[in-house]
Amino acid sequence: MRWAIDVRGAFKQFGSLTAVAGVDWQVEEGEFFGLLGPNGAGKTTLISMLAGLVRPTAGSLRVMGYDSVREYRYARRALGIVPQELVFDPFFTVLECLRFQAGYYGIRVGDDWLEELLVGLGLREKAHANLRTLSGGMKRRVMVAQALVHRPPVIILDEPTAGVDVALRQSLWNFIRSFHQQGHTIVLTTHYLEEAELLCERVAIMKGGQFVALDRTENFLARSQKQSLESAFLEVMQGATE
Repeated sequence: MRWAIDVRGAFKQFGSLTAVAGVDWQVEEGEFFGLLGPNGAGKTTLISMLAGLVRPTAGSLRVMGYDSVREYRYARRALGIVPQELVFDPFFTVLECLRFQAGYYGIRVGDDWLEELLVGLGLREKAHANLRTLSGGMKRRVMVAQALVHRPPVIILDEPTAGVDVALRQSLWNFIRSFHQQGHTIVLTTHYLEEAELLCERVAIMKGGQFVALDRTENFLARSQKQSLESAFLEVMQGATE
């Protein structure tokens, strides 16, 4: 089997702090995977190592078979990431931003694909608006469009709906579902556990830089007396503390 994400023995230390402590993690091509855990668990560090933003202290991390360190150009092209923080260039319009983003990958995107992105994410009316004039929710939609503009086979959504309204959350998930149905691999980190319960086929729970649980979502639900991922998550976290 060819893994979309293949992590083996990943460590990352910042001085005396171990942010990621020997993680093994595989995600199948076409899978919708949930990566859960409290703040400071190491999720973003793990994602940053996959993206080539942080160099691992030890271990190997591959995206679609490409090593994130030795074959970083190919690994980064195979990956689209929506980060937690709002990051935008205040000097460009939405459309200019998307064209520049595609250019970073050496891709000239067609008008049809740009139109599909803009319509799918509710940005059509803002296509020629300067990014600094947009609301926080609209900026987050642009960040999603930036992550998808080069059509990466693997998409990582790091808290994509944090602080956004219900309408945006619903439209975002409808659009992401369509990508998943086309065969794209999706990894989601979220504190909204109902999202993971609804969307993810498998879920891993991370704490203290390690995976403390990994299973299919229905198996987590079967172990929970309340039949919710939130109660299963709390039980796992309590067990990891004891």
